[in-house]
Amino acid sequence: MSHNTFGHLFRVTTWGESHGPALGCVVDGCPPGLPLSEADIQPWLDRRRPGQGKFVTQRQEPDAVRILSGVFSDERTDGQVTTGTPISMMIENVDQRSRDYSEIAQAFRPGHADYAYFAKYGVRDYRGGGRQSARETAARVAAGAVARKILDGVTIRGAVVQIGPHAVDPGRIDFGVTTDNPFWAPDPEVVPVWEDHLETVRKSGSSTGAVVAVEATGVPAGWGAPLYAKLDAELAAALMSINAAKGVEIGAGFAAAALSGEENADEMRMGNDGPIFLSNQAGGILGGISTGQPVTARVAFKPTSSILSLRRSINEAGDEIELRTKGRHDPCVGIRAVPVVEAMVACVLADAFLRHRAQLGREAFVPPRG
Repeated sequence: MSHNTFGHLFRVTTWGESHGPALGCVVDGCPPGLPLSEADIQPWLDRRRPGQGKFVTQRQEPDAVRILSGVFSDERTDGQVTTGTPISMMIENVDQRSRDYSEIAQAFRPGHADYAYFAKYGVRDYRGGGRQSARETAARVAAGAVARKILDGVTIRGAVVQIGPHAVDPGRIDFGVTTDNPFWAPDPEVVPVWEDHLETVRKSGSSTGAVVAVEATGVPAGWGAPLYAKLDAELAAALMSINAAKGVEIGAGFAAAALSGEENADEMRMGNDGPIFLSNQAGGILGGISTGQPVTARVAFKPTSSILSLRRSINEAGDEIELRTKGRHDPCVGIRAVPVVEAMVACVLADAFLRHRAQLGREAFVPPRG
């Protein structure tokens, strides 16, 4: 990954700031001939859009996407299709409140990237975090919508599985019910627990962390590479690049350290359509290459750094100060991270698929029976 670009054959470059006139992305390497319109992208952006409940930021952004290049439609095509050239997409910012940040223009907010960014560049956009703002993730979701067009037969689903200290029982996770509640919860029973917790956090002006789980089904065996292009390494890098992400696990992740070799080894038997795994501690990836099992990951998100409680810090002059962050902020940034996590997984898998096809020109080898 470069400063603003990730991917190899399927490359995504994002641009824009939280309080600028617009933000967006350029997707390069998308194959030609895929049906793609703004109507294909907008539903994914609507899932991430702010202002959809009292437990997320009240900034009102329609997040309406415009495709500026890379698609074409005439009598020879069945609707609008990709041309194989760079796809540029733009999302306008319409509800900025830059005045909310005037008091902290010279201050470094604890937990934010203010100081690190200023130490590196000597200049920073303090309005809503500028380039470091989670507002940038809208562009990633748009890119993920394009990536999903490439991933025929692959389904990517995410869910919030923990908010603060309250986690979902792994045996009760059902990705099919996540859209039935405002928390992307995969278990309806945890919803009132999370509501009570978040209401307490919100009223106190504080924030709380979360864990997002994601699974991709339909990924065939063979995507990835054994060393420097490991599929799990690229997934981890992409997921860690999301704002506020502080940890990524693939499969059993850190829990694997407590397992025995017998418990961790995903045993195999031969089925009618290829190998059958009896467990999935590896998260669908072994030696950096997909196994055909669901690809699974978990991402830990820190509490939102913008809180109303007074915190000790310093300013650009080196003075010791106390400050609180005003404005409209998510008490739990992990809730709106689910569509972003899904999008980053989609982009990585689309890139892995295109690289696999370019190298081998076929799907994965399946051992013969008997």
